[in-house]
Amino acid sequence: MSLHSEDAGLVLRKYGDSLMKIAYTYTHNMEDAQDAVQDTLLRYMQKAPAFESDEHEKAWLIRVTINICKNYLSSAYRRNCAELDENLKFYDSYSSGLWEAVNSLEPKYRIVIHLFYYEGYSQKEIARIIKLTESAVSTRLARGRSLLKTRLGDDFFD
Repeated sequence: MSLHSEDAGLVLRKYGDSLMKIAYTYTHNMEDAQDAVQDTLLRYMQKAPAFESDEHEKAWLIRVTINICKNYLSSAYRRNCAELDENLKFYDSYSSGLWEAVNSLEPKYRIVIHLFYYEGYSQKEIARIIKLTESAVSTRLARGRSLLKTRLGDDFFD
């Protein structure tokens, strides 16, 4: 069974911004991020999964987006390409160099920081989404925060 394009349109309106941010966090490239979200929607339409709730649906979409981004990054072509579009509208709220500092973190820290602070997920939810233990998520958050503090300086966090 597959879904109709109207269903994908609704999902895109509902979760598109979050999925784009997550994809861009991984790929550092707007075109790859758009491709990843498009591939996520195609999988959504093809698989037509049944969800228990909106949160379950969103978590599934995030997991698929992350997996697709990881596949993109592992391809030899994409590993050697990078682009930074300085005019990203959805990053306007990232100020004082914070986005640049978060973006400079390793992906394993970047994604937990993004999901925790920008998407509002709990550590338990993040663990379920990215398939880690809660303690691993907690450790990555702590290390990510520590790296951000080092890069931004103590004054930034006062």
